[in-house]
Amino acid sequence: MSQEPFNILVVDDEPLNLEIISEHLSDPRYRLRCVQDGIQAWDVLQDPGIDHDLIVLDRMMPGLDGIELLTRIRADRRLADVPVIMQTAAARPADVLEGIHRGAYYYLTKPYEHDMLIAVVSAAIEFRARQKGLRRRLSDVHDVFAHMRQASFGFVSLAEARQLAFFLAKLCPAPEVAVIGLAELMVNAVEHGNLEIGFADKGRLSMEGRWAAEIQRRLSLVPYRDRIASVSFEREPDRIRFRVRDQGPGFDWRTYLEISPDRAFDMHGRGIAMARALTFKDLAYTDDGREAIGSIETP
Repeated sequence: MSQEPFNILVVDDEPLNLEIISEHLSDPRYRLRCVQDGIQAWDVLQDPGIDHDLIVLDRMMPGLDGIELLTRIRADRRLADVPVIMQTAAARPADVLEGIHRGAYYYLTKPYEHDMLIAVVSAAIEFRARQKGLRRRLSDVHDVFAHMRQASFGFVSLAEARQLAFFLAKLCPAPEVAVIGLAELMVNAVEHGNLEIGFADKGRLSMEGRWAAEIQRRLSLVPYRDRIASVSFEREPDRIRFRVRDQGPGFDWRTYLEISPDRAFDMHGRGIAMARALTFKDLAYTDDGREAIGSIETP
């Protein structure tokens, strides 16, 4: 079965900008809808028959501007986790920080560079595709952990990390939300922890289209091939506490709990912040970044 095109809503009050973005994103994988103001965009987003995969949103617009529209989107349960790329000519740290706090994890500056626009859109679409894939898989998982109080598991590859995330999410009151954060932490334990692919390395490998191949290459090399990541959970009276641990050298996790303005324009590096915002009541790292501890409240 062929993949349905991803639905992208582009919002900008300048017709020329809409034309430029449409030309750059002319791709059979994408189905674009372009509108020129925030009110019209909000009306389009209210259509329950369209499952939007990405919103490219101009910050500065008359009437309902980008920040106000973004606030509405994040407050709407059906739209809250749709990735939003904020496009802006105002790249001051304070402006970027405001957008981040309202929920824009991806940024683009005007005028557009073709390669950067394509890279950022691809990163956001890839994140959305992973979200939807994880949630579809949840329906195939039996509730085998319903009566377990604690357990621990080891994993080596990204595929194993995501498979375990499917099962562990079933422990939680909102599995479709839990699976996103769990998968992000567990993938990080393999990719950045055990395999030591750093922030700059991932950006370079992604731009060169070699990220997946490098993952497979390192999984077969000493010392990476002997490293095992682990995930454990323990039920407490009002929450489930998860621990995700790797055997890498550690990292400075403090800079990744939130998206900072100086990294807002990068294609990656937002997984921990998104896990914290979407899934976990609290999230912290210990042992120099080798162990993530997050909890999810239970009724």
